[in-house]
Amino acid sequence: MGKKKTVIILVLAFVLLLAGAYTMYKKLSSSVAPNLLQEDKNTQEDETEENEKVLAPDFTVYDKDGEAAKLSDYVGKPIVLNFWASWCGPCKMEMPDFQAKYEDSGSEIQYLMVNMTDGSRETQESAEEFISDEGYTFPVLYDLDYNAATVYGVYSLPTTYFIDSEGYVIAQAKGALSAETLEQGIDMIKDD
Repeated sequence: MGKKKTVIILVLAFVLLLAGAYTMYKKLSSSVAPNLLQEDKNTQEDETEENEKVLAPDFTVYDKDGEAAKLSDYVGKPIVLNFWASWCGPCKMEMPDFQAKYEDSGSEIQYLMVNMTDGSRETQESAEEFISDEGYTFPVLYDLDYNAATVYGVYSLPTTYFIDSEGYVIAQAKGALSAETLEQGIDMIKDD
């Protein structure tokens, strides 16, 4: 009987520990709110205390045929710049929303889905297979030289930047975006 009682106490303690951990996770995650857009904080103050916009840094990536493409090639339309990988669960979660928005506004907004192609964990082939299997049609570019990731300091996936038609970073988000947050970011860069 003593052994059975000990096991029951341990199971109850484990259940209480899990419940406490879950409660703390919910409390902390709601205060962090990883889904929320952050307006670009990289503005500089001049002597008149007015903030200047910061031009989105340029980078070079490659299309599926190996042709070089630069971010500056796409300035003129608002840009949604997303860094992702096919092994990234949160990236996969947000992809259907990006596809839906691309289908709705692909002629007004330039979508640049930059794959973090490291050559081992993520190859161009694995990324292309994922895109094909899921039926996504938005433009995919491959960061084969880590140029885009380095320029933007991307260290977590997914990461999304919203850039206006003049090439200025307006907002960014780290983590998977909900459809509502994606729409909010797009509204911030739309030309009216």
